[in-house]
Order: sequence, then structure tokens, then C-alpha cells
Amino acid sequence: MIIAIDGPAAAGKGTLARRLAEEFGFAYLDTGGLYRAVGLSVLRAGGNPADAGAAEVASSELDLALLSDPELRAEDTGNAASKVAALPVVRSNLLAFQRNFAASPPGGAAGTVLDGRDIGTVVCPDADVKFFVTASAEVRAKRRFRELEERGIEPDFRVILADVRERDARDTHRKDAPLRPAEDALLLDTSNLDIDAVFLRAAAFVRERLSPQ
Repeated sequence: MIIAIDGPAAAGKGTLARRLAEEFGFAYLDTGGLYRAVGLSVLRAGGNPADAGAAEVASSELDLALLSDPELRAEDTGNAASKVAALPVVRSNLLAFQRNFAASPPGGAAGTVLDGRDIGTVVCPDADVKFFVTASAEVRAKRRFRELEERGIEPDFRVILADVRERDARDTHRKDAPLRPAEDALLLDTSNLDIDAVFLRAAAFVRERLSPQ
């Protein structure tokens, strides 16, 4: 079984994806982490994440060790990831990796859970289960604000909200694989729901699909 989870930044899709993978014993891939790794690689090389040439090199020679790098979740890395993800050459280089992961789960797992921006629409359009997890920009900015506070950083909420809106606009209006729900995706709005409520609804939906017809 392939479970595709899409949605904007800070909507809660990563947390949901990890919990579903653990619940059903499926392999998990944070595809956004791949783009963050490319963005981080470009930044460390002194390049511009919006430069197709620099991003192409980084995505074709991607060091997967970056997926566990502490800087992967930094705000600058997230913004860089959104920029490289808008480049067709980067998406092409990473597409095969994601599809191979979905088709051949590591460790002999019975299924996979992939979360990102275009899993259900482009990477795995034939996924067995598709979710689109979203929340208002204000709610997502507040979550990011609290996350940074917990890390000992003194964030500016107005800056974070502006960044969230900018990334949303960039992700939804890019020409290649824009962020949008798949037509057959179950919409999960987490603006007024905690992760437990979202997980229970999603898990029940997966169990329905796993049940013999």
C-alpha cells in the first residue's frame, strides 16, 4: 500500500505521516527532507537556491547524510527548499528516487507513507490512499513560532507569517507540480484539530482501504 500525504508547510502532515507509518509498520519518507537537503547543499556551497545550475548539481550529487543534519529544519533551509523545489531539473532528479522508494519499501515493509507537496498528484498519482493536510496561514505561523521558541530562538511572528504566505504563493503558483489537493484526496484541515484527532480519522480511513472488499 502507498499512502500519499500532501499539504503546505507546518500543517501537520509530517507528524501524521510518521504516526501512520508507525501504526501500520510502513516505511516513511519525508520527501520535503530531500528538497531541504538540496537547498542546504546549495547554501553551504555558497550558491543561490533559485539558480538552476547550482540546484541541479546539488540534486544529482545529493548526500543523503544531510537528511539527519540539524540544520535541515532551519528557517533558511526551508526557504531554500521551496526555491529549489520550484525548479523542474531538481524535481526530475528526485522524482525517480521517490518513486523507487514507494514501489520497493526498504526493510521489506508492507507499504510506504510519503509526505510532501505533490505526492498524490505527481509522484504517486496511483497511491492507494491520499490525504491533503492543511491549516490557515495564521495557525501554521503560530506553530512555527512556538517551535522556534522551544529551540531557544526569539522569533518575530510577523516575519514568520510573511514567510509562510510567501512559501504558499511560491508552492501553489509554480509551473511544475504546483501544490494542490489530488482530486481523490481526503482533505484534513488541522486548524482546529489536534494531531490525535487528525490521526484517528486518517488511520480509520486507511483501515477501510486495507479491509478486504
